[in-house]
Amino acid sequence: MARLEATEAVRRAAGYGHAVLSWIEADGYPVSVAGSFAAAGTSVEVGPVAAELLPAHGQEVCVTFSHIRPQPGVGYDQRRYVNLWGAAEVSEGGHVRVVVERASGWDEADTPFVEYAERNVGAGLSYLSEMGARPRLSAFWRFFLATRVPFLTATLVPVGLAGAVAAYDGGFAFGWWLLALVCAVCAHLGLNIANDLADAEGSDAVNVTPTPFSGGSRVMQYGLVSKSQMLALSLGCYGVTILTGLWLAAARSWWLLVIGVIALVLSVGYSAAPLRLVHRGLGEPVVALGFGPIMAGGAYLAVTQAWSWPVVYASLPIGILIALVLYVNQIPDRIADAQAAKRTLIVRWPKDRVIQAYAIAVAVAMLLILVGPLLGITPWWTLLGLLALPLAVPVLRGMRRSYDAPFGLLGAMGYNILLHLTTGVLLIVGYLVAAVTG
Repeated sequence: MARLEATEAVRRAAGYGHAVLSWIEADGYPVSVAGSFAAAGTSVEVGPVAAELLPAHGQEVCVTFSHIRPQPGVGYDQRRYVNLWGAAEVSEGGHVRVVVERASGWDEADTPFVEYAERNVGAGLSYLSEMGARPRLSAFWRFFLATRVPFLTATLVPVGLAGAVAAYDGGFAFGWWLLALVCAVCAHLGLNIANDLADAEGSDAVNVTPTPFSGGSRVMQYGLVSKSQMLALSLGCYGVTILTGLWLAAARSWWLLVIGVIALVLSVGYSAAPLRLVHRGLGEPVVALGFGPIMAGGAYLAVTQAWSWPVVYASLPIGILIALVLYVNQIPDRIADAQAAKRTLIVRWPKDRVIQAYAIAVAVAMLLILVGPLLGITPWWTLLGLLALPLAVPVLRGMRRSYDAPFGLLGAMGYNILLHLTTGVLLIVGYLVAAVTG
């Protein structure tokens, strides 16, 4: 809730239809009475109130004004309220006058409910601490949230594409592909957690507009998982990655060790000191490289024991598109990122340039898909990937319309993730159809 000046609070209160007068009786029980009111200057007069329900003269009371509109099947909107506190001045006729000593309020039109709740997380945790309690969630859901499992599509697509290209080339081996997938998934989970750890005291700490797609997992900010637990989980994920990576390198190709080292440096250096690549505006190129050529090329090498430039080329569009997922998801975070000196491209560039760069990047990704068969690099069936292009339209529309409304961007961010996933799946299908049809 926001603190309000007395005159501003009374001005807002005048727009409501009724008031609720509340106080604590001497026996410790609360009393609330609704009634008509008059508001002017820095005072409010409520009444008339029945004699048996009047507070004592000088009793501290709270006067609440609230409004909410139910939306059947959806929930509520137009939520707003004003709270005024002061000493009760009881007059004859059952009227209670309150000179405002302090006030607070909230209006959903000014501060969306999610942001309002986020701004009060600290107060909620303090209250729970005073009560000797803490937030609780099952181990499964804590792991699910801390690792951000839904974002694994960023890994499934390039590794799946590598397998499809291997099948097209006649060299697919399911066991080695599955081990490569485990290695890549654990690396991605470790990266997600490491990123949260790096931002815990920085941009995530000051972010009051997180969304399901941005702002980190929030498990540390909500007191669900400790920093030491997150560190242990990240190290565990990276540990599995290193062990499976060494196994693959020893059994398939020692070049995988080189690829693994590069991937690990980029993964940790993405947000952690001293590299902090995302702070330098290099987040998108690193993500495009890591979740494109490195992951797809490495998985193909693990499966076939051979390097393939065609698989690197085939992975470029999905590398660009997953980088654009990061790019758009940073829009709601840009204020918090700027405060934490996290100089992403979104922080550095104005709105028009951000939108223009998105459109150009999507065009480049689709052009690569179109040109691949013409140059004889990819099979003609991969042109199926172009069918995903219309999904970029609602993303661009949403960016233009809701650039400054973090929660209004949810639809655009969802379509953007779908653009990457659909393009990747269609490319995989294209390779598999080409493999079957010869």
